[in-house]
Amino acid sequence: MFSRFPNRGLQVLLSLGIILGITFAYRRILPVNQTTVALTFLLAILAVSAFWGFTVSAIMSVAAVLAFNYYFLPPVGAFTVTDPQNWVALFVFLATSLIASQLATRARNQAEAAQQRRKEIERLYLFSQQLLVSGNVITLLNFIPNHIVETFEVGAASLYLANKNKFYHSGSAAHIDEEEMKQATAREDAHLDASRSLSFAPVRMGTRSIGSIGISGRLLSRQTLEALGTMIAISFERARAVEDLGKTEATREGERLKSALLDSVTHDFRTPLTSIKAAVTSLLSTAENSEMQRHELLTVINEECDRLNRLVGDAAEMARLDAGEFELQLEAQSVSEIVASALQHCKGALGDRHIRVEVSAELPLVRADHSRVKDVLVRLIENADAYSSKDQPITISAEISGNFITVGVADRGPGVEDIELGLIFDKFYRGKGQRYLVQGTGMGLPIAKAIVEAHGGSINVTSQLGHGSVFYFTLPVDPGRREPR
Repeated sequence: MFSRFPNRGLQVLLSLGIILGITFAYRRILPVNQTTVALTFLLAILAVSAFWGFTVSAIMSVAAVLAFNYYFLPPVGAFTVTDPQNWVALFVFLATSLIASQLATRARNQAEAAQQRRKEIERLYLFSQQLLVSGNVITLLNFIPNHIVETFEVGAASLYLANKNKFYHSGSAAHIDEEEMKQATAREDAHLDASRSLSFAPVRMGTRSIGSIGISGRLLSRQTLEALGTMIAISFERARAVEDLGKTEATREGERLKSALLDSVTHDFRTPLTSIKAAVTSLLSTAENSEMQRHELLTVINEECDRLNRLVGDAAEMARLDAGEFELQLEAQSVSEIVASALQHCKGALGDRHIRVEVSAELPLVRADHSRVKDVLVRLIENADAYSSKDQPITISAEISGNFITVGVADRGPGVEDIELGLIFDKFYRGKGQRYLVQGTGMGLPIAKAIVEAHGGSINVTSQLGHGSVFYFTLPVDPGRREPR
């Protein structure tokens, strides 16, 4: 109840009112001896000091001494003291009340500090659990600032990585000075600027500094900042170790992947080249081709060149994703706007096919790279278009599920066998029933999976033979803007 009065002046007035209330009660209602009065005053002072601190309780102690002297020590009604023992009693009472107030205030402060440390330890534990989710370095670096903002309820956070000279931001991090973050890398301990509500801490692995963190909006303790720096460094090294292990495993499977790549290149690159070669040969060997024949042959050459260009683009994109050489431009995005952009991109390929869009404009914003997520959606739409009859609709939907938005693309194609559901996101894999009926490289879905996972989401498929498939992926809701634009 006492904590409801945060204003110091009001606290002092209320504490003086308590002294007056006790004095009135013992003078007018329930006369008691001087010892009872002194103990009652002391208990009231201890209670006030436990809630409002030493300053208020010290003022209350002086007021209690004056009231005790004036109303309860002879001669009553005057501040004079005739008996030397009463002087001793007054000074002992004042000293006892001040010391007890100091001890109670110290106990309260220690309890509050312990409570704060407990909360920060709980948040550090939750933060450590979040760091273990990702084994990808790029994903980890992009999401560490977000995790700090969400877990510790600060205004903004930034991460600086010295070896790459790159900054990763979350929230309104524009006012976190990048030069100060670079300087924090060379420091041995955390630096707190209370006047600007800014704090900086080095990210250290043992004695080696690999970067720094900057936090604004709420000051954390030095111990928490240092623990954060250590956790981030450990998680970064762990993610790198996991990636190195993955690369080692990839090397072991090199022959299998090489065989799959060669098979894909042999089939998918040779087919358009054969068509181009045949068209060019026909143009060169027959001098009297009609204008219509020339146009048809040139159209074949143009389409097959576009196909080759897509194959090369997919191969280059896959190489960049495998090497982790891409960076997401994460911003608050509207799912409905991303869907509209993807459909506009696919407009020519879809033709007159009926598209159902079941995406509410009221959905929360997602934190995503617009062009990358659009690419994922385009690949899923083109996949649905290629594997289903042109007279069947494609349905695009989106719904919120916890802190994620799930986006789905449903078709009414032949479906995917259960045994293949766990394989279709593998590189170069193509469904055994469709691999010779539909053109493709087997790289589209793996690329989509890599992009979605870099956003901290997941991608999957449900299917029923003869009735179609639903490919769906999740994107995290933007923590700073949960309302639609």
